Amino acid sequence: MNRSLSLLRSLIVAGLSCAALAQPVSAASVRPVEVDRIIAVVNNEVITSQELRARVDQIVRQFSRQGNQLPPQDVLQRQILERLIVERAQLQLARETSLRVDDGMLERAIARIAENNRLSPQEMRAALERDGVSWSRFRDEIRTEILLTRLREREVDSKVVVTDAEVDNFLTNNPDAFSGVEYHVAHILLRAPEGASPEQIARLRQRAETVMARLRSGEDFARVAAETSDAPDGLSGGDLGWRERDRLPALFADAVRSLQPGQVSPVMRSAAGLHIVKLVESRGGSAAGPQQLEQTHARHILIKTSEVVSDAEAESRLLGLRERVVNGADFGELAKANSADLSAAKGGDLGWVNPGDTVPEFERAMNALKPGEVSPPVHSPFGWHLIQVVERRMQDVTDERKRNAARSILRERKSEDAYEDWVRQLRDSTYVEYRQEQE
Repeated sequence: MNRSLSLLRSLIVAGLSCAALAQPVSAASVRPVEVDRIIAVVNNEVITSQELRARVDQIVRQFSRQGNQLPPQDVLQRQILERLIVERAQLQLARETSLRVDDGMLERAIARIAENNRLSPQEMRAALERDGVSWSRFRDEIRTEILLTRLREREVDSKVVVTDAEVDNFLTNNPDAFSGVEYHVAHILLRAPEGASPEQIARLRQRAETVMARLRSGEDFARVAAETSDAPDGLSGGDLGWRERDRLPALFADAVRSLQPGQVSPVMRSAAGLHIVKLVESRGGSAAGPQQLEQTHARHILIKTSEVVSDAEAESRLLGLRERVVNGADFGELAKANSADLSAAKGGDLGWVNPGDTVPEFERAMNALKPGEVSPPVHSPFGWHLIQVVERRMQDVTDERKRNAARSILRERKSEDAYEDWVRQLRDSTYVEYRQEQE
């Protein structure tokens, strides 16, 4: 999980420290018991004041630890409530369509987070609990994160298609692609509702002009973004971090061409709404030369786990298949008959694989094999694999990697645009009733 470290940090900083919990309670610090109440109804579920308060407290602690300035309390509550509504709508859709995260998947994700932080799961649990984050809460947060990611993959990412013609067009129109220049970018999004009327767009443009006036007067971009942006990253100042220009949304990539560090773009329109982009700074610029890489020609058999097929059963099946290969059975024929991967029709053949093309668990096992050897069963996020290395070679992959990188960039851009549109449609189709004024 690429965001595992940041997620872990955010969960740690969100918790109360043990020292704070141990402070004596004075009479002046005793607060009256607050009665929970319904803040909003989302379809057939409710969001309560305690849920909102807990999320607000979490964000406040994060801002405090990071030294960032908070937006006004009413703005903060309104933005966090909107986040909760969108998150609840997505979780409802996941449940309605039978999308689940079983305990095995959850435990493997937690193990990977711990490994990425160079901790054992037990050490990570102890560290979290020292910072006041309960283990059950942490597990719930990770389960939700996985579920939302799987929902996006199914509803959006899996439907994105990039054609060869689009790759050719990208490389022709972007001769400076992959130059090595990186941009630190922040943005503000003023979201437009699905099928917005001219009147709604006009009101949105008035909002945008008010935002631009604040920026022109010298107000801090991050503060204005935290108070006005409808993007999920608004509360963090709209910060997109460091990215190569090719990795930015196409609208942003075009904008930064004409910006100097510290400058802000004019208001720009997309299907999602109106955007304002700031180029914070830039760096780099040395293009990479020809690339010689060792490629591995590999094939595999994949057994996926499920409620019906356990890890132990998948591993046992692959051990049996491996024994048959060692005794002379044809790997390709066994892959056709047993593999759950799309490569099964080709005898499990993955073609020539570059370093980094596969998940780390698969790559480590593959790299340990000599040509002709078959691995023991290997576990990865996709299931259990039996891997065979056919041959290896050194290859100039400059053009190939450029095309692969271009395809990845286009897929990422399309996916981001499609996801923004999907979230907007989901939000617009969700029944939301605000029951009481926010705190």
